[in-house]
Amino acid sequence: MSPQDSVEWHRRMLRAWQLTLLRFAITLDNVDRLNVMAIAQEMDRGRRAHEARTEFSFFRKTSADLCTSILRQNDCADALLCQFLARIEDVRLRRAFASAVEIDQAHARKRKNDLNDNDGLWRGLAPRGNVQSTAC
Repeated sequence: MSPQDSVEWHRRMLRAWQLTLLRFAITLDNVDRLNVMAIAQEMDRGRRAHEARTEFSFFRKTSADLCTSILRQNDCADALLCQFLARIEDVRLRRAFASAVEIDQAHARKRKNDLNDNDGLWRGLAPRGNVQSTAC
């Protein structure tokens, strides 16, 4: 197996996982939630044998959290869904998911920008042009 094959496998699995989450967000059907969890388990296992157990559980945990958030069964549902939206690279898929979970994308982008806003970090420091160099 070449590294290119591995990257392609991961890309396809990530896309399938995102599409399955979209389907669950639309239908809210338990069968679709189970499909999300099945793909998440496959992704956590990677390309190891089907019988192999793994301690890695990122996608299973994330899927469970996202499904709970889609059903709005936790307090931080919107924040978690906004984080997931920000990670979807495909614009059409991002729009479809935002619509399905009824999150305004402008609001999601604003929240993301607020989290990444570093203006306060440099407040009170002198501008770089005013700093005298003490080069040797």
